[in-house]
Amino acid sequence: MTLEALLAYAHILAILTAVVFVTSETAICRTDWLNPKVVQRLVAVDRIYLIGLAAVLITGLARLYFGIKGSAWYWSNWLLHLKIGLFIVVVLLAIRPARNYRRWLRELNTTGALPDAAQINATRRLAFTAAHIIALIPLAATFLARGFGA
Repeated sequence: MTLEALLAYAHILAILTAVVFVTSETAICRTDWLNPKVVQRLVAVDRIYLIGLAAVLITGLARLYFGIKGSAWYWSNWLLHLKIGLFIVVVLLAIRPARNYRRWLRELNTTGALPDAAQINATRRLAFTAAHIIALIPLAATFLARGFGA
């Protein structure tokens, strides 16, 4: 019982980390706010966001394999597959902004130039979309935890 509680806690903490930092990205990645310090901050915030996503995956797998219900119960439920599918979409949506933030920092360090408004808005839209998809995953998780979809 203690292991199950600790695994749940670690998973929730990882999820909250990812949500807080993707939300931070969408808040500070704005055309009218972008300056050299914000570009540096975006790289740092994105790094923590990606670490949070990795922690969500690791703790989720730990719950799946070491939790009380067992992996067979989870794998037989289509809601788990929905959660994993949504998570993969979120991870794929995180790739482009991560690359952009790092490219912006490199360009800033070499030329002193900031990205144009179109690049900023497109990148923000990807992070914004990921933040909204993340909000759907706990809905599937709630039903999964209560035995729906089996």
